[in-house]
Amino acid sequence: MAVVSHKFNLALSSGLVASVSAGQNQAAPLAVLILGPTGSGKTALSLALAEKFSGEVISCDSVAVYRGMDLGSAKPSKEEQARAPHHLIDVADPDQPFTAGDYSRLARQALHEIIDRGHLPIVTGGTGLYLRALTEGLFAGPTRQTELRDRLRRSEERHGNNWLHRILKRLDPDSAARIHANDQPKLIRAIEVCLATRAPLSATLATESARDPLTGFRLLRIGLNPPRAALYDRLNHRAEAMFMNGLVDETQSLLTRYGPVKALDSLGYRQAMSVLKREIHQIEAIRQCQQGHRNYAKRQMTWFRREPEVHWLSAFGDDASTIAQVTDKVASSR
Repeated sequence: MAVVSHKFNLALSSGLVASVSAGQNQAAPLAVLILGPTGSGKTALSLALAEKFSGEVISCDSVAVYRGMDLGSAKPSKEEQARAPHHLIDVADPDQPFTAGDYSRLARQALHEIIDRGHLPIVTGGTGLYLRALTEGLFAGPTRQTELRDRLRRSEERHGNNWLHRILKRLDPDSAARIHANDQPKLIRAIEVCLATRAPLSATLATESARDPLTGFRLLRIGLNPPRAALYDRLNHRAEAMFMNGLVDETQSLLTRYGPVKALDSLGYRQAMSVLKREIHQIEAIRQCQQGHRNYAKRQMTWFRREPEVHWLSAFGDDASTIAQVTDKVASSR
């Protein structure tokens, strides 16, 4: 039986839409956001809601946007996609850059089109940055400087020992505290912004003009947080199944067609690439992939706990009790 927060029970019994943020219009159309770690059953829950409420699913996954990257992304199967219209799946080739800004633009367009059809938008996925870009907008910031970025990468290679993080800590301690020492892309961008604007990134982000938040919708956020041991067991089986079902062959096909593109550094594909290079045996690749998925789930929960007004359920999204509770919640919120 799912353990539901006291706030969630109160919302169910009273019919209140507790997820409506201050300033949102009660008459605005509803959009449901299903978030949570990988393997928590978001797809199953989104399909159940879509079938119940004439919904359409907007994927929020940074790997599922790529054509051909099916097994490693745990992309909804063709059968699952046939149960309800899906958006933001297979919209780019792996050798095409696809940013959080691209996602925000296309997802917002899909939201409006779904509402125009009189259907319920259901945003589903585990890429926190994409979800944040959709709901809060992105910081545009100064133009990217390729030469500076290359110098910073070379500097990190020469000095090591979290060199970029130490630089950022001197320039912008608040951002350094927020960005992991191993997250090189974010460290480089933060340093780049500091140098270009002559101000800390954290101060620039605090200005009202820094972002373009989503307006015109009431957002109902449903969070899945199943018991950790059960989630890890599910992730271990999923990672093994990816390889058993042909992840190495899929990776080889992508490599042949597109070359060693950045998208192939994604979790699962990275380990499959190591098998193809004969760096590790498939058994070790599975083990590394399992560990990677468990670590990723932890990072996702750290990110999603910062999301506002989330109705958290300590259960999997494919549990019958979870589906029933969320169905009632959506019905009372419309």
